Amino acid sequence: MKWLVLIHVLSAVIGVGPTFFGHVLVRNNQTLEQLRHSMKLARLLDFFPKIGGSIAVISGILLITLGNYGSYTQMWILGSLILYVLIQIVVIGFVAPAQKRVAQWVFDATNLSKIELPQEQRGNLSRANTMLYAASAMGLVLFVFMIIKP
Repeated sequence: MKWLVLIHVLSAVIGVGPTFFGHVLVRNNQTLEQLRHSMKLARLLDFFPKIGGSIAVISGILLITLGNYGSYTQMWILGSLILYVLIQIVVIGFVAPAQKRVAQWVFDATNLSKIELPQEQRGNLSRANTMLYAASAMGLVLFVFMIIKP
């Protein structure tokens, strides 16, 4: 059981962790060259939440099923699952599309010589940043639920 807890905690940190600093990568006050670099890093980091987050959910369900944690209807368990789903909705439904639109513009060959983002892309960048802050806040609450469980 200790190994399952270790797997769960590590996968949660690895899976949700990039969310906590993702907004640094999509901050508004970057040059286009910095933004291109940040977008490349963001692409690399996308791998971790997909794999780590999935393992965290599976291992969490196994822990509840195999361990002595009580019913699935406890507030901290339900709250954790709901928060995880909400984080996924925010990241997949709002952050990823906004980042994709910015990345498409930033990496478009016709825009490589430009020195400033157009207003539309600044709006996308700002939306992605705001949504990442929301996901980070939910991630903090998620970790609080995991730490301060009964």
